[in-house]
Amino acid sequence: MHAQLIVGGHEQNPFSASKLVGKYIEYSTDSSMEDARKVFDSLPERDVFLWNMVIQGYANLGPFGVAVDMYCRMRSSGLSANNYTYPFVLKACGAKKDRKNGRVVHGLLVKSGLYSDLFVGNALVAFYSKCKEVEVSRKVFDDIFHKDIISWNSMISAYTANGYVDEALVLFFTMLRDHRTGFPDHTTLVSALPACVQASAIQAGFWIHSCIMKSGMAEDAALSSGVISMYANCGRVSIAREVFVQSRYKSVEVWSAMIRCYGMHGHADEAVQMFSQFLDFGLYPDGVMFLCLLSACNHAGMVEKGCVLFRRMDDYGVRKNQKHYACMVDLLGRAGYIEEAIEFIRDMPMQPERNVYGALLGACKMQNNIELAEEIAEKLQVVDPDDAQGYITLANLYEEKGRWEDAARMRKELREKKIRKLTGFSSIEVYCIHRSFGGEDESHSNDRICNSLERDDESCI
Repeated sequence: MHAQLIVGGHEQNPFSASKLVGKYIEYSTDSSMEDARKVFDSLPERDVFLWNMVIQGYANLGPFGVAVDMYCRMRSSGLSANNYTYPFVLKACGAKKDRKNGRVVHGLLVKSGLYSDLFVGNALVAFYSKCKEVEVSRKVFDDIFHKDIISWNSMISAYTANGYVDEALVLFFTMLRDHRTGFPDHTTLVSALPACVQASAIQAGFWIHSCIMKSGMAEDAALSSGVISMYANCGRVSIAREVFVQSRYKSVEVWSAMIRCYGMHGHADEAVQMFSQFLDFGLYPDGVMFLCLLSACNHAGMVEKGCVLFRRMDDYGVRKNQKHYACMVDLLGRAGYIEEAIEFIRDMPMQPERNVYGALLGACKMQNNIELAEEIAEKLQVVDPDDAQGYITLANLYEEKGRWEDAARMRKELREKKIRKLTGFSSIEVYCIHRSFGGEDESHSNDRICNSLERDDESCI
């Protein structure tokens, strides 16, 4: 096609050039913009459509910083960006976590009067989500006057990706009650399912599963693995197995979800057997699958099998990361092989991080090895100074040994450094809404619950 344009003398035609650039971007097999950029740079004149196409290509394929640079070049050339330019630039800024340039673009949008544009609003929601500024995402979302399904999906995904699972589920059911939006699509359910998984929200998960089945929606790997994980976290192993069996597209993600389900509920033998079936199909495992297998062996105390699986990762060219090493350290430590765990860490080809030292510290606590715990806690404080695990574990061990002054010193140091530990909480699902209650938590909106708890406390005195 390019050769024909050159022979015909149409290479400099803006319309033909834009088509050619689009084709180079579409069929780029190595995620490279090199060919498209050569055509673009050879043109003496470029309109906004052509600039947008190249910026979009860099925003999708990378390098993302070049997308922002091209946008700046376009403005310097005297051309004004339109409502299609800004979403591409914001996507590139979000991929780079580039808050500074993204906020500059946001300001320009307000000045240009394009802030109220639907496409621009959706792009801003996604940008602030990737920069972990969920409150700003929600403000932008609320400012969108005519929300479409993409608006809702972007905000639900923003909540889920940043750990606001309760808010994600509340927004999901709010969307269902908004008749202007229409029926949830594939992206909606894929965005909401991880929230159900993290919150173990069985009622919401049941609804999504029923929605998939009744609507005849094509159930791909993302939906199947999400539904299996949801049932796994809710303790419904048999239903998860049924979903797996009925899934037509059993990708590595789907197999991994089912192996994880077996492992987390103590069915390690079934998990290992499923791995053998997976290999019989001629498929190749990835790092996530091996992590699920190692975790299954860890829960069941299958040290020898875990070591074999860890070694087999090399046979399939799977790269081992910190999570794999931490799981192996935890497996060895729980079984009482402390010396082997220490030697295992020494042989690591990378510097141990928080998870690895945390696993060994937990093993020291189980084996009541306070001397080694002190050594590991010091290393943990160097790797992650803001982690409270080392202080709390040592304080608990000191208390068990009757070393009250040392325990008090640890807790005092924790307070002085203003390091906060993760607080435990209980949760309950009421009318498909997941509600959490922490220690000394009086934040619930229903005063009757707080009053009832106060009466219960008084009756126990």
